[in-house]
Formats: sequence, structure tokens, C-alpha cells
Amino acid sequence: MAIPAVTSSGQTVLILKEGSSQNRGKEAQRNNIAAAKLIAEIVKTSLGPRGMDKMLVDSLGDVTITNDGATMLKEIDVQHPAAKMLVEVSKTTDNEVGDGTTSAVVLAGALLEKAEELLDKNVHSTVIVDGYMKAAKKAVAALQEVAEKITPDSREWLVKVARTSMQTKLVSKEAQDLAELVVDAVLAVAEKQDTKYVVDIENVKVEKKPGGSLGDTKLVQGIVLDKEVVHSGMPKRVDKAKIALVSAPFEIEKTEFDAKLNITDPSMMKKFLDEETKMLKGMVDKVTSIGANVVVCQKGIDDVAQHYLAKANVLAVRRAKESDMTKLAKATGARVVNNFEDLSEKDLGYAATVEERKVEEDKWVFVEGAKNPKAVTLLIRGGTQRIVDEAERSLHDAIMVTKDVIEKPAVVAGGGAAEAEAAYQVLKWAEKLSGREQLAAQKFAEALETIPVALAENAGMDPIDAQVEFRAKHAEGGKWFGIDAHEGKIKDMYLKQVFEPLAVKEQIIRSASEVASMILRIDDVIAAGKMKGGPPKGGGGGGGEDGGGGGGEFD
Repeated sequence: MAIPAVTSSGQTVLILKEGSSQNRGKEAQRNNIAAAKLIAEIVKTSLGPRGMDKMLVDSLGDVTITNDGATMLKEIDVQHPAAKMLVEVSKTTDNEVGDGTTSAVVLAGALLEKAEELLDKNVHSTVIVDGYMKAAKKAVAALQEVAEKITPDSREWLVKVARTSMQTKLVSKEAQDLAELVVDAVLAVAEKQDTKYVVDIENVKVEKKPGGSLGDTKLVQGIVLDKEVVHSGMPKRVDKAKIALVSAPFEIEKTEFDAKLNITDPSMMKKFLDEETKMLKGMVDKVTSIGANVVVCQKGIDDVAQHYLAKANVLAVRRAKESDMTKLAKATGARVVNNFEDLSEKDLGYAATVEERKVEEDKWVFVEGAKNPKAVTLLIRGGTQRIVDEAERSLHDAIMVTKDVIEKPAVVAGGGAAEAEAAYQVLKWAEKLSGREQLAAQKFAEALETIPVALAENAGMDPIDAQVEFRAKHAEGGKWFGIDAHEGKIKDMYLKQVFEPLAVKEQIIRSASEVASMILRIDDVIAAGKMKGGPPKGGGGGGGEDGGGGGGEFD
């Protein structure tokens, strides 16, 4: 509890408001470390090809089955502030490099566990933090030194990396085929800038639909729109499509101010309606005059316009998403026009076929065979909704690691080999350090070994035997020896063709050591008391993730 301050006359001074609590010193540190360790324990069993999945049920009863670290921690409603910091680590790792979210959390938990041992021996937190930061720098430098440099557009290497990323997932049986689709998709949208490549993964659209099996997943050299053709009289397939992308409505727009028409004669009414029809026909004529035979409209298409478009044998889609319009422009080379007057032949895009197809019970429009598409679609199929959801998360990771390698063309062997090698190098370097920092650096190396040890444990191997064996192999110079989870043995992972991006490993080490250091520096936790009777009336409820929203807590 908060310690009350007292004046010279013995009068109590309340500094914190009633109901506040305060944890200080060792107790605060232990609480934070325990919370972080608990989060790491949750995800640890999901690490590697033999990792288990978690079933998460939210408050509405929706079920998510996954072994993706970031997804797990996002779905769990974490309350403890220190545990929230680990959730943030997984989120940022996911946004930055897309893979390694579980490893980052496991490593952060291990660093805190090892730090706890030093705190018990009265080593000061600041000394541990300094040692950790130096060791992290050394570990990253060691990995940069041993990493295999590759050519960024080497399809063979990219497929190996994408396959490795998916071998720990539900889709592992189809990993090879899916990896090839992912690499083709990412290479299609990669753009060369000077000597480097840049990949915007927004240009790889991922659509999912239950039905069929994972093996039916395919890459469309173009865009799949989850819309149907607007009129039954329109063609359902157009070859050699010339595509007009229009963001203006195919409708008569209402005036911005109130307008009244005094009609005294039925013929005036007819004139008025004829004029509307004429305007709509003019819009359709404009589209057909430039040779367009496919129209994708971001807004609505009036019934009369639909009729004229159908008569002109034009395939039309309405209410397309803005993001899809942008992707269509990139895929087909068209330009999105928001005024019919400006529409010209130069604005048209090209695709080999535009066709409406039935996908399960829905009708979708496929725009395929674009000449040099800078936007493509991966259409995921699978037995159930849960399977396609998890396949989408797996493909997201694979797309991200492929992007990482194209943008930073260096790889290291997987199976915990990179962490084991970094740990060995850090231990050797720690011997040269003097003072208590050496202890922190040694503990950092031990924490790095937690990753291969967890992989071994999940594969049913004896963790201690595995640790002794891979340490011996690395000491003999076998820098790529790691855990072969499928065979349950220590193998040279380079020969097993298991590779991960260097960028992912760097991100894991940096973010885990930063969050561990941040938690270790905290020696006082002051929590504001909850407001009684819920949020005040007249708003203030429903805050964001951090529980703000009138709950009386301030982050």
C-alpha cells in the first residue's frame, strides 16, 4: 500500500487518491517478471514445426485456432501492464518483419527469467540492462557476419525461405506448393529502385473462401473482386478485356440544394424523364465510344444505365472497394477516372479475360491475365472457415519473409541454429568482459539458447541432451547445427535447406532485449484506483484497448 507522508505535527498527507496501490522495489520487479514469463509460457509450446495450436474463444463465442504468436496474444485480453508490453513486442515484430513473433516473446521471457537469477544475487538492474544491450549488439553483429548473402530476386532461395516459414504452420503439408505461389506473387509486385528492390505487400491481395482443399489455392495474375456482374443480360465472360475504372456514379446526381419542378403538363414529365435517360445513355455512349467492354464502378449504376450497358454487351461491376480500384489500376494499367468527360482510350486497362465465376455459393469476378501486373491475388481455399483463416495468417507470414529477403538479401539457417551460433559467439566474447556485466552477457547467451531448447522440447527430444549436443557442435565450428524437429535430432540445417531471413532474427533480438531492459528498469508500480459505479453518464465509456474510456485509469 502507499506509504502515507506525515507533517512535523503528525498530520497525515495523502499523496495518492483513495484506492490507489503501490508496489516498490524487488516486489514490483518480481511481479512484472512473473507476468512476462507467464505470457512467454503461453506461446512457448507453439514454437517450431512440432509446436501445438491454441484454441481461443472470445466473449462472443467466436473461435480462432492458431499457432501464430501475434494472433494469440492479440486475441487474449491481457490486463497486466508488463504483460501488455510483451504483447506489443509481438505486434511490432509482426508489423515490421511478419514472422518470428513467437520467438520474440519467448526470448523476452527468457531474458527476464535469467535476469531474475542475477537480481537474486544482488546484481543491480542497470548493470544487467547494460550487459544485455551490449550482448544484443554483439549477437546481431555475429549473425550479420555468418549470414549467407544472396541475390534478392533468386527464386530458388526465396522459395526455401517461404517454405521454412510455413513448415511450422497448419499448411506445412502444402508448404512447397504454397511457397512457390507466394514467391511468384511477391516477385510480380517487387519494384527495383536503383540497386535495391522495394515490395509493397498491399499489392498482393489475399482472398479466402472455404471449399475444396488447401491444394486448390491459386495465384491469379490480376485481381479477384468479391462482387457479381450487375445485370443478368450482360456477358459473363469477356476476352481481351478493355477495362474502364470509374469512381463517379452511373446515376443522375441530386442537386446540392433543394430544387422544385412545377409540372403543369404530362408531356413536361415525359420530357424530364427522357432527359434523364438521355444523360445516362450519354454516359454509356462515352464508355462504349472509347472501346471499353468492361466497366468497374466504385459507386452505384442506375437501372437504366445497366440496361444500356447490357445492350452494348459491356460487363459491369458496381460498388467496388477503393482499395480494389487501386489494385486494378496497378494490375491492368488503367487509370481511375472520376469524371465521364475525361474518359479516353488512354485510361483503359487491359486483361486477357474478365469472367464471373461461382465460388461456392457466391459469384465473384476474376480479372486475369494482365500483361505485367503490379498487383496480384492469392485465392485461398480450404476445408472449413477456420482452416482458410489460419492459412491466410500463414501466407501473410510467408509473404512478409519473402519481402524481407528481397529488401535485405541475407539469410541464416533455421531450426534454432542462428540463435545457438549467436549464443556461442556471445559467450566467447563475454569472457573478455570484466565486472558484473560479464554475468549479464552470459545470461543473455543462455536466454538465446532457450529458442533451440524450446524447439527440441516441442519435438519430444530431451532438452538437456539437445543443449549439450548443439553447444558441442557449435564449439567445433558447426555454425549451422540446429534442431531437426521432424527427425528429433541435431542436424546441419543448411544441408536440410531450412532458412530464415536475417532481418527477422535481428528484429527478434533487438525487440526482445529492448522490452526486457525496459521491464527491468521499473522498480515502482503505482496503480490508480478504479472509479466506483462505472463510467460517468453522458459518454466516457467504451475506451480503447488500454481501458481508458472513463474507467479512471490513466496510462
